[in-house]
Amino acid sequence: MPSAFITGITGQDGSYLCELLLARGYDVFGLVHRPDSLGSSNIAHLVNDPKVAGKRLFLHNGSFEDATHLRRIIAKAKPNEFYHLAGQSSPRLSLELPEASVDSIGMATLRLLEIIRDLADPPKFLYASSSEVFGSPTHSPQDELTPVNPTTPYGAAKAFSQQMARIYRIAYKLPTCSAVLYNHESPRRSSNFVTMKIARAVARIKKGLQKELVLGSLSGRRDWGWAPDYALGMWMMLQTDPVDDFVLATGKLNSVEDLVANAFKAVDLEWRDYVKYDSNLVTTVEPMAPCGNPAKAKRLLGWENTVPFDEMIRRLVESEMAKLENSDRSR
Repeated sequence: MPSAFITGITGQDGSYLCELLLARGYDVFGLVHRPDSLGSSNIAHLVNDPKVAGKRLFLHNGSFEDATHLRRIIAKAKPNEFYHLAGQSSPRLSLELPEASVDSIGMATLRLLEIIRDLADPPKFLYASSSEVFGSPTHSPQDELTPVNPTTPYGAAKAFSQQMARIYRIAYKLPTCSAVLYNHESPRRSSNFVTMKIARAVARIKKGLQKELVLGSLSGRRDWGWAPDYALGMWMMLQTDPVDDFVLATGKLNSVEDLVANAFKAVDLEWRDYVKYDSNLVTTVEPMAPCGNPAKAKRLLGWENTVPFDEMIRRLVESEMAKLENSDRSR
């Protein structure tokens, strides 16, 4: 039976990947930093399933600062595949906390690579990188050959991790690779991200619980895709031999204004009546519209994003509406 280890298993990507792997017959091992929050996490339904928890899903408490404990956990699990998805996830926050961000992202990856290097039968290893490694690219769209040029500590730490995975593949002949992930969303996305901030606010405005939505610039553009598709793409990457790096993206740009307009359209409201501008919310370092070229992934993996942008935004808003309705019924 195949087995996989996932760091960041309670996050958006980790939870979808966990479900995908379980559905494909894997035993899944996960690293959990806050076991007390499992009951409200994205994998709560799996943790509470007696057919899965402790039988095919095995969660371990751990911290990236404790390499000895990590070594013991991984050596005992003996996974065939390793997905490293955990780490600080905010470029904006990394500008305020650069040391913590770089340690959480960069050094954590290096420790894991060192642990895997010492295993007698090392697993295929995937690092979840980011389009932030390109910073302000000189051309668009970006692909696997685009030079890295990060503009935030977050992007620099991601670039370091991505390069270390490549170095370990070349220098130590390990099956290590990186998925360069562009923005991807779902109802499991953290509320810290603008997509969910907007979807949540729109639902609350529709329900009369909020009067306005305050945002920074609406001109910023991103390559937004559907998160479950990206979880599938990461799994597909580790099914290749030898493994290689891939850009996972839609290849299409949409602006924050497009996002806002589609979100309000989903509840039949005119967005201009509710959106207010706040200059304090404008990012000090705004990368040039990152747009990925997924041609290599489509050609070699048969992968592509399947949910159009407007449909994705509608799903986010409907999910937030359903949460409010469930909350009303529970009261």
